[in-house]
Amino acid sequence: MAEGFVLVIDDEKELLELVRYNLEKEGYRIRTAENGADGLEAAARELPDIVIVDLMLPGIDGLEVCRRLRADQRTARTPIIMLTAKSTETDRVVGLEMGADDYVTKPFSPRELAARIKAILRRVSERQSPTPQSKIIRCGGLAIDMERRNVRCGEENVDLTATEFRLLQILARHPGRVYSRSELIEGALGREIAVVDRTIDVHVTSLRRKLGAYGDRIETMRGFGYRFQEQTE
Repeated sequence: MAEGFVLVIDDEKELLELVRYNLEKEGYRIRTAENGADGLEAAARELPDIVIVDLMLPGIDGLEVCRRLRADQRTARTPIIMLTAKSTETDRVVGLEMGADDYVTKPFSPRELAARIKAILRRVSERQSPTPQSKIIRCGGLAIDMERRNVRCGEENVDLTATEFRLLQILARHPGRVYSRSELIEGALGREIAVVDRTIDVHVTSLRRKLGAYGDRIETMRGFGYRFQEQTE
């Protein structure tokens, strides 16, 4: 039986009830909100394990909800799944760029949503046991603490989403190795969900931006995927 506290923000009451019914059957604890303002208040007060938010909300829309969740220290690393009735790639990409970890296009099956929630929460809860010498990976002023799941560039902490950290972890553990997009999708997002290569590209772009001067350590291998540049100095 699954465990976890899920906040669902959507203005469609019928959808909220459908999602609540099916996720509670899976063992999740559910809190719902019908607009962005109430959702943000609930997220800050109750600190859910994951937030499901509709793109099109009255008042504060889903993109702004996502942005504010990422800007709030209390919820900066809370996984977010964006619900969208828009099927264009641009809309999905914008959601990912605003900090969402995944997206589900309406109409969707409750089983698909449950699978995506399970995959994300599993990745977040994974606590690998690296060997002592590999707990912290250093690349110049970039330090990746695998055990604490913390990244620093110089003296500054870098706030990454769960997906971004997992991508960086995969790449940085084996500098110089080229990973295909399909390998990164499987490692960072899981086989349970169907995503396109563009999803990984968006996460990598966001990761590079957050790493600042160290972002170019993640090299694009045209037509194949990405690799983490080997330390040369």
